[in-house]
Amino acid sequence: MRFEGTIKTWHDDRGFGFIEPTGGGQELFVHIKAFPTSMGRPIVGSKVTFEVEPAAEGKKRAVRVQLPQASKSAARTNTQKGRQSRSWETSSVVALSIFAVSYVVMSLAWKLPLLVGAAYLVMSIVCAGFYWHDKVSARLGEWRTSEEALILMGVFCGWPGAIVAQQVLRHKTTKPSFRMMHWFTVVLNLTILYLVGTPLLGMLLSR
Repeated sequence: MRFEGTIKTWHDDRGFGFIEPTGGGQELFVHIKAFPTSMGRPIVGSKVTFEVEPAAEGKKRAVRVQLPQASKSAARTNTQKGRQSRSWETSSVVALSIFAVSYVVMSLAWKLPLLVGAAYLVMSIVCAGFYWHDKVSARLGEWRTSEEALILMGVFCGWPGAIVAQQVLRHKTTKPSFRMMHWFTVVLNLTILYLVGTPLLGMLLSR
């Protein structure tokens, strides 16, 4: 038997949410695996139909979720509009701009070694790759990359790639504790770059 309901909440970074049945009753847990791949990412407020199966501890979960036929076209339109309206966070644009300008200035004024630029490039690509892997793993319910590992890669010159991955993939952009640690790594890495890439460290030590 199929039921109708509305996606009440959805945690995209963790791959699960809850559906509120139209006829009332308790909200039902639903995992990303319950949605067909053709449906795209679940959107809060979308009307869906689903079946119910027993879950752990006597609870129930929604499975084999589908969009009602009449609302499929509207849902696709809303999804496309949502993707088009997504813009980069101002803080991310500012951080990347500061880094780019700082790198150019330090390279011209103080002959910053090319190895430094190579380190940022390689680590950014690696870090972005791990973000992508974590995003896919969250959707499939498979092994995830730990937040500690993502933060550590950011410290070791991978934060530009982390920012790009966060904004492009829309991943790891909502959890406050992770965001705080992420921006701490950005400030820490830039501080170290300024100390070793400019005469600032020598000035401080000579005092």
